[in-house]
Amino acid sequence: MPRDAGRLRTLRRGGWPVLAVCVLAACGLALWWRPAAARNNLHADPDGLAPQPVRDLAYGNVLYYFYQGDDFAAITRLLAAKQQEQLAHTGVDADLLLGGLYLSLGEHLEAGRIFKALLAGNAPRAVQNRAWYYLGKIRYQRGYLAPSEHALERMSGTLAPRVEAERTMLLAEIMMREGRFADAVTLLRHWHGSPEWTAYADFNLGVALIREGQLAAAVPFLNRVGTLHAGSEEFRALADKANLALGYAYLQAKRPADATPYLARVRLAGPYATKALLGFGWAEAMSGHYKRALVPWLALRKRDLRDAAVQESYLAVPYAFAKLHADGQAAQYYNEAIASFDAESKNLDASIALIRDGKLIARLLADDKHKHVTWYWQLRHLPNAPESRYLYQLLAGNDFQAGLQNYRQIEYMRANLRAWRASIGAFDEMIATQRAAYVERVPQADALLASTHLEALLAKRDQFASRLDEIQKTHDVVALATPAERRTWDELARIGTFLAAHPHDKSLAGMRGKYRLMKGVVYWRLAESFRARLWNEHRALRELDAALQQTEHRVALLRQARRNIPNDTGAEAGTVGALAARIDALRKRLAVLADAQQRYLAALAIGALRQQKQRIGDYEVQARYALAAIYDRTVNGAQKPAGKPP
Repeated sequence: MPRDAGRLRTLRRGGWPVLAVCVLAACGLALWWRPAAARNNLHADPDGLAPQPVRDLAYGNVLYYFYQGDDFAAITRLLAAKQQEQLAHTGVDADLLLGGLYLSLGEHLEAGRIFKALLAGNAPRAVQNRAWYYLGKIRYQRGYLAPSEHALERMSGTLAPRVEAERTMLLAEIMMREGRFADAVTLLRHWHGSPEWTAYADFNLGVALIREGQLAAAVPFLNRVGTLHAGSEEFRALADKANLALGYAYLQAKRPADATPYLARVRLAGPYATKALLGFGWAEAMSGHYKRALVPWLALRKRDLRDAAVQESYLAVPYAFAKLHADGQAAQYYNEAIASFDAESKNLDASIALIRDGKLIARLLADDKHKHVTWYWQLRHLPNAPESRYLYQLLAGNDFQAGLQNYRQIEYMRANLRAWRASIGAFDEMIATQRAAYVERVPQADALLASTHLEALLAKRDQFASRLDEIQKTHDVVALATPAERRTWDELARIGTFLAAHPHDKSLAGMRGKYRLMKGVVYWRLAESFRARLWNEHRALRELDAALQQTEHRVALLRQARRNIPNDTGAEAGTVGALAARIDALRKRLAVLADAQQRYLAALAIGALRQQKQRIGDYEVQARYALAAIYDRTVNGAQKPAGKPP
């Protein structure tokens, strides 16, 4: 809402009061937020780009948290993936998403740097439009109107209908908030879109025409919105705003008879009922029908006194009785108004004192169930606290909502830092466990290294290889015999030695023949299997080489670990300590920022309550003045006019 929407002062114009400068200033802009899920949806695809397959696993992980609404987790993982070069196939999409995520955290400068790089490169037109779209949208939401307009005007080419509609509404609202109503009329007069967007365009166009002094031209547009038969509460409220705007516009033009039909359309249970009742009463009063004016004013007087329209009704009711020359009833209602205003002023003082205690923000966010940081978050429900009843109007303004959102983001960061600081203890325990394991295992490793005579094993391997080469060269078939064959061969050798020792003994002739036969059979068998046995031995040698090589490698790793583990744990401990110090420093900075932001929000709230107190004080002064005039007229018997309107 415009900044002057909250200045609900009682002004005199043409002999009758107007709530605020004009109700048109209070309902002056139809907010561009669309109904349903598209409202302020940073996650929606603004340009209707065709969906792209996710080819990087890390990017899919980022998107998971992104679509869960956890923007902080998404940006953390996206930055880590970019640093580790895990987004080879993502390219522009990752940068565009990163810029949007920075916007969600309120980091306008960093987001602007990313978008500027995208816009300066060869990004597709649709991607550039999306970058300008994000920048324009967040700048508008933050109140940076001129930069927002600049970004939105940079969008070009064929846009999706929804995007074109939202862009047009944003531009129109920027113009109206800057007082450029003629420009808004030019932009909206010939614009056409979907029915829901057309309703907002008609409302804004009607208000802009009224502010340009073209009431007759505004009537068809606002009347079309005011007769909407929509099922959603959003459009019913928009219809009420349109009827209220027309009603007060006719009141300003001193045409009360034309104002009443539109004010009568406003729902009694809607958010604009109090303003409509007040305006309806003044329409009757302007026509001289003071008894009929009392009907809506007395009904309005029964409502909550914190509403500015209700406060004004406390003066309007006795004003009407005075016009009807019912001085007794007028005096009674003025006395009641003075008492109510005085009590309300004391309640405001008490609420200001409670806010100064520093507990306002904690109470406001006590029931906040949305633990993720998002740029479109808003506080929609006030806590049940004494000061809450006065803060509804403050929450309607962007300054307090934006400040509260900033505070909420700071608290979210502080919560993350607390969690990270607690996790540092886990890393410390890991390092301590690693050191304890080192102390326990080093003696075992040293013993293993001491018992592993790798050089002796390598020397034995070389001896075995040399012996195998010699067997192969000499074709020593007996060398590869099995133990049983070796025993048989050795037994034959002893028999041969015995026979050689008795060469002339004829009784050994048969034994000599058997000996030659058996020796030939055994040798033939050994010679027949020699090649196979030699191949098996070479294979065993190769396996031995592999085993020795692996053993050598493991021994080298063990020796390296034996040397490096103390240094590694020391480096890890240093890194963890540096992170802990950095987190502590950030926590201190955030604590200072949170305190400053809390004081800023408290100052805003106290300022709003003081404005309400000032308004109530003005009303009380007017009531006392009117009451004094009645007493003076009664005491002196003077036939004076009933008095000016409050």
